[in-house]
Amino acid sequence: MLLNFAGHIFEPLLSGALFWRAESMLLVADLHFEKFSSFARKGQMLPPYDTGMTLKRLERDLTTTGAERVVALGDSFHRDEGTTTLLDADRLRLLALLGRTHWTWLGGNHDPAPHALGGICLPQLEHRGLTLIHEPRRGARSTIAGHLHPAATVASNGHATRRPCFVHDGNILLLPAYGAGTGSMNILGRGFDGLFDFATLEVTMLGRNRLYPVSTRRLVGGL
Repeated sequence: MLLNFAGHIFEPLLSGALFWRAESMLLVADLHFEKFSSFARKGQMLPPYDTGMTLKRLERDLTTTGAERVVALGDSFHRDEGTTTLLDADRLRLLALLGRTHWTWLGGNHDPAPHALGGICLPQLEHRGLTLIHEPRRGARSTIAGHLHPAATVASNGHATRRPCFVHDGNILLLPAYGAGTGSMNILGRGFDGLFDFATLEVTMLGRNRLYPVSTRRLVGGL
Protein backbone atom coordinates (compact mmCIF):
# COMPACT_ATOMS: atom_id res chain seq x y z
CA MET A 1 0.00 0.00 0.00
CA LEU A 2 1.22 3.50 -0.87
CA LEU A 3 0.28 6.98 0.34
CA ASN A 4 0.45 9.88 -2.11
CA PHE A 5 0.94 13.03 -0.06
CA ALA A 6 2.03 16.52 -1.17
CA GLY A 7 3.54 15.18 -4.38
CA HIS A 8 5.55 12.42 -2.70
CA ILE A 9 5.01 8.69 -2.37
CA PHE A 10 5.25 7.02 1.03
CA GLU A 11 4.91 3.44 2.24
CA PRO A 12 3.01 3.07 5.54
CA LEU A 13 4.22 0.11 7.58
CA LEU A 14 2.23 -2.14 9.87
CA SER A 15 4.45 -1.03 12.75
CA GLY A 16 3.26 2.58 12.42
CA ALA A 17 6.41 3.82 10.68
CA LEU A 18 6.32 5.61 7.34
CA PHE A 19 8.98 4.76 4.75
CA TRP A 20 9.97 7.40 2.21
CA ARG A 21 11.77 5.20 -0.30
CA ALA A 22 12.91 8.01 -2.59
CA GLU A 23 14.81 9.54 0.35
CA SER A 24 15.72 6.23 2.04
CA MET A 25 14.10 7.74 5.13
CA LEU A 26 12.11 6.07 7.91
CA LEU A 27 9.73 8.38 9.79
CA VAL A 28 8.53 7.43 13.27
CA ALA A 29 6.45 9.41 15.74
CA ASP A 30 6.04 9.28 19.50
CA LEU A 31 8.50 6.58 20.50
CA HIS A 32 8.05 7.52 24.18
CA PHE A 33 11.15 5.65 25.29
CA GLU A 34 11.25 5.03 29.07
CA LYS A 35 7.53 5.63 29.59
CA PHE A 36 7.06 2.66 31.91
CA SER A 37 10.17 3.45 33.95
CA SER A 38 8.77 6.96 34.38
CA PHE A 39 5.52 5.48 35.70
CA ALA A 40 7.49 3.18 38.03
CA ARG A 41 9.19 6.14 39.67
CA LYS A 42 5.73 7.50 40.45
CA GLY A 43 4.64 4.27 42.12
CA GLN A 44 2.99 2.51 39.18
CA MET A 45 5.11 -0.61 38.98
CA LEU A 46 5.04 -1.51 35.30
CA PRO A 47 7.69 -3.81 33.77
CA PRO A 48 10.27 -1.52 32.08
CA TYR A 49 10.27 -3.43 28.81
CA ASP A 50 8.52 -0.95 26.52
CA THR A 51 11.77 0.68 25.36
CA GLY A 52 13.28 -2.67 24.39
CA MET A 53 10.13 -3.63 22.49
CA THR A 54 10.16 -0.35 20.60
CA LEU A 55 13.84 -0.73 19.72
CA LYS A 56 13.22 -4.26 18.47
CA ARG A 57 10.47 -2.90 16.22
CA LEU A 58 12.84 -0.22 14.91
CA GLU A 59 15.56 -2.76 14.22
CA ARG A 60 13.13 -4.85 12.21
CA ASP A 61 11.85 -1.90 10.18
CA LEU A 62 15.36 -0.66 9.40
CA THR A 63 16.44 -4.12 8.29
CA THR A 64 13.31 -4.62 6.17
CA THR A 65 13.41 -1.22 4.46
CA GLY A 66 17.17 -0.66 4.33
CA ALA A 67 16.53 2.97 5.31
CA GLU A 68 19.65 5.08 5.65
CA ARG A 69 17.96 7.93 7.51
CA VAL A 70 15.62 8.08 10.51
CA VAL A 71 13.55 11.08 11.51
CA ALA A 72 11.88 10.77 14.91
CA LEU A 73 8.96 13.22 14.96
CA GLY A 74 9.14 14.21 18.62
CA ASP A 75 8.21 12.73 22.00
CA SER A 76 10.98 10.22 21.53
CA PHE A 77 11.47 10.14 25.31
CA HIS A 78 8.58 10.22 27.74
CA ARG A 79 10.26 12.52 30.27
CA ASP A 80 13.30 14.77 30.52
CA GLU A 81 15.28 12.14 32.41
CA GLY A 82 14.57 9.42 29.82
CA THR A 83 18.01 9.62 28.22
CA THR A 84 19.63 8.81 31.59
CA THR A 85 17.40 5.92 32.68
CA LEU A 86 17.89 3.59 29.72
CA LEU A 87 18.85 0.07 30.69
CA ASP A 88 22.38 -0.77 29.58
CA ALA A 89 21.12 -3.25 26.98
CA ASP A 90 18.64 -0.71 25.56
CA ARG A 91 21.27 2.03 25.43
CA LEU A 92 23.61 -0.23 23.48
CA ARG A 93 20.84 -1.20 21.03
CA LEU A 94 19.91 2.44 20.50
CA LEU A 95 23.53 3.48 19.98
CA ALA A 96 23.92 0.68 17.42
CA LEU A 97 20.92 2.06 15.49
CA LEU A 98 22.31 5.58 15.69
CA GLY A 99 25.59 4.28 14.32
CA ARG A 100 24.06 2.64 11.26
CA THR A 101 21.79 5.51 10.14
CA HIS A 102 21.70 9.28 9.79
CA TRP A 103 19.37 10.10 12.68
CA THR A 104 17.38 13.31 13.31
CA TRP A 105 15.51 13.87 16.57
CA LEU A 106 12.74 16.49 16.39
CA GLY A 107 11.67 18.15 19.62
CA GLY A 108 8.33 17.28 21.19
CA ASN A 109 6.40 18.39 24.26
CA HIS A 110 7.70 15.43 26.30
CA ASP A 111 11.28 15.49 25.07
CA PRO A 112 14.35 16.63 27.00
CA ALA A 113 16.48 19.46 25.75
CA PRO A 114 18.93 18.52 22.97
CA HIS A 115 20.87 15.49 24.18
CA ALA A 116 24.21 13.88 23.42
CA LEU A 117 23.12 10.36 22.54
CA GLY A 118 23.97 10.89 18.89
CA GLY A 119 22.26 12.16 15.79
CA ILE A 120 21.00 15.71 15.27
CA CYS A 121 18.43 17.46 17.48
CA LEU A 122 16.19 20.00 15.73
CA PRO A 123 12.84 21.70 16.49
CA GLN A 124 11.60 20.80 12.99
CA LEU A 125 12.95 19.79 9.60
CA GLU A 126 12.20 21.22 6.16
CA HIS A 127 12.87 18.64 3.47
CA ARG A 128 11.82 18.39 -0.19
CA GLY A 129 9.05 20.94 0.29
CA LEU A 130 7.67 19.22 3.40
CA THR A 131 7.68 20.34 7.00
CA LEU A 132 8.43 17.55 9.44
CA ILE A 133 7.40 18.53 12.96
CA HIS A 134 6.02 17.09 16.17
CA GLU A 135 2.76 18.96 16.73
CA PRO A 136 0.54 19.76 13.72
CA ARG A 137 -0.74 23.29 13.34
CA ARG A 138 -4.23 24.02 12.09
CA GLY A 139 -4.10 25.52 8.60
CA ALA A 140 -0.66 24.06 7.90
CA ARG A 141 0.28 22.70 4.50
CA SER A 142 2.63 19.92 3.38
CA THR A 143 3.22 18.91 6.99
CA ILE A 144 4.01 15.51 8.47
CA ALA A 145 3.57 15.25 12.23
CA GLY A 146 2.75 13.06 15.21
CA HIS A 147 1.74 14.15 18.74
CA LEU A 148 -1.96 13.20 18.61
CA HIS A 149 -1.59 9.39 18.43
CA PRO A 150 -4.37 9.06 15.82
CA ALA A 151 -6.71 6.08 15.74
CA ALA A 152 -9.78 5.21 13.69
CA THR A 153 -12.89 3.64 15.19
CA VAL A 154 -15.14 1.71 12.81
CA ALA A 155 -18.42 -0.05 13.45
CA SER A 156 -19.31 -3.43 11.94
CA ASN A 157 -22.02 -5.94 12.86
CA GLY A 158 -22.88 -4.08 16.01
CA HIS A 159 -19.31 -3.88 17.27
CA ALA A 160 -16.87 -0.98 17.31
CA THR A 161 -13.14 -1.46 16.76
CA ARG A 162 -10.45 1.15 17.33
CA ARG A 163 -6.97 0.81 15.83
CA PRO A 164 -4.09 3.26 15.31
CA CYS A 165 -4.05 4.85 11.88
CA PHE A 166 -2.29 7.07 9.39
CA VAL A 167 -4.52 9.98 8.42
CA HIS A 168 -4.13 12.89 6.01
CA ASP A 169 -6.23 15.39 4.06
CA GLY A 170 -3.62 16.42 1.50
CA ASN A 171 -2.27 19.16 3.78
CA ILE A 172 -1.44 17.44 7.06
CA LEU A 173 -0.32 13.83 7.46
CA LEU A 174 -0.33 12.33 10.97
CA LEU A 175 1.53 9.18 11.94
CA PRO A 176 0.30 6.82 14.64
CA ALA A 177 2.33 6.54 17.82
CA TYR A 178 5.18 4.07 17.33
CA GLY A 179 6.16 3.35 20.93
CA ALA A 180 5.19 0.01 22.47
CA GLY A 181 3.72 1.69 25.55
CA THR A 182 1.67 4.38 23.82
CA GLY A 183 -2.09 4.79 23.55
CA SER A 184 -4.25 6.34 20.82
CA MET A 185 -6.97 8.93 20.27
CA ASN A 186 -10.04 8.74 18.04
CA ILE A 187 -9.61 11.10 15.08
CA LEU A 188 -13.23 12.19 15.56
CA GLY A 189 -12.39 13.39 19.08
CA ARG A 190 -12.09 17.00 20.21
CA GLY A 191 -8.31 16.99 19.98
CA PHE A 192 -8.61 16.86 16.19
CA ASP A 193 -11.29 19.57 15.83
CA GLY A 194 -10.56 21.87 12.90
CA LEU A 195 -7.35 20.07 11.95
CA PHE A 196 -8.51 18.22 8.83
CA ASP A 197 -10.70 18.84 5.82
CA PHE A 198 -12.96 15.78 6.01
CA ALA A 199 -13.94 16.15 2.36
CA THR A 200 -10.45 14.99 1.36
CA LEU A 201 -9.58 12.81 4.35
CA GLU A 202 -7.80 9.48 3.79
CA VAL A 203 -7.48 6.99 6.63
CA THR A 204 -5.26 3.91 6.72
CA MET A 205 -5.84 1.68 9.74
CA LEU A 206 -3.25 -0.67 11.24
CA GLY A 207 -4.74 -4.16 11.40
CA ARG A 208 -3.21 -7.17 13.08
CA ASN A 209 -1.65 -8.51 9.90
CA ARG A 210 -2.21 -5.86 7.25
CA LEU A 211 -3.15 -2.23 6.57
CA TYR A 212 -6.72 -1.24 5.74
CA PRO A 213 -7.96 1.85 3.90
CA VAL A 214 -11.06 3.07 5.73
CA SER A 215 -13.89 5.11 4.26
CA THR A 216 -14.73 8.15 6.37
CA ARG A 217 -18.38 7.05 6.20
CA ARG A 218 -17.49 4.10 8.44
CA LEU A 219 -15.85 6.19 11.14
CA VAL A 220 -17.64 6.52 14.47
CA GLY A 221 -16.92 8.55 17.58
CA GLY A 222 -16.73 7.33 21.13
CA LEU A 223 -13.97 4.74 21.53
